[in-house]
Amino acid sequence: MSVRVKEVAVVRKLSSDRVWRWARGLLGVVVAATVVVVGANIRLWTVSSGHRYSVDAAPSAPTVIVPGAKVGPDGAPMAYLRGRLDVAIELLRAGKVREILVSGDAAGTSGDEIASMAKYLVEHGVDPALVRADGEGLSTRATCERAKRRYGVERALIVTQYQHVPRAVALCRAEDLDADGVTAYCDCRRTTVIRNNIREWLAAPKAVAAMLWR
Repeated sequence: MSVRVKEVAVVRKLSSDRVWRWARGLLGVVVAATVVVVGANIRLWTVSSGHRYSVDAAPSAPTVIVPGAKVGPDGAPMAYLRGRLDVAIELLRAGKVREILVSGDAAGTSGDEIASMAKYLVEHGVDPALVRADGEGLSTRATCERAKRRYGVERALIVTQYQHVPRAVALCRAEDLDADGVTAYCDCRRTTVIRNNIREWLAAPKAVAAMLWR
């Protein structure tokens, strides 16, 4: 074998070794990330176990918390948010709650979530005196923390879609807020459901970290 051929063979072997090391490293990162995400989701489901309800089976509480979500270009609640608000209205009419606390971003990129939610509730027959608003509930954790610290809520139901319920309940209970989750409706497109499922799975590690180091 000529010297040139030997050199080429050595270069190819070194390149192959580097690719293999890179692939193994990448695989290790993917496996570790998967373990963290799956573990975090299991943790949220465990913490919220026994505190997740359908509308019909929901217990009573003084307050129902409605976390904000995207509003449309016309300022009206979109499907996710409408589903949450409709369930809150049902709970109020059924006498299971006495007031509604809407919590979201009053200056969101898609519009004023608080104004949108309050308007929707009033248009659907809710007495404005029964609606309280937190325009600085910029995250699920902030919504729970502010409900407890700023608005004095000790016991509440929190209404959101099934993907979000475990995280919402776990974060609220981590703030010493006695919260039960109620599954909201979702007249949503399949792509929206898939996107939000992925979002919730990936948000779990951050939520668990917040619970551990609060």
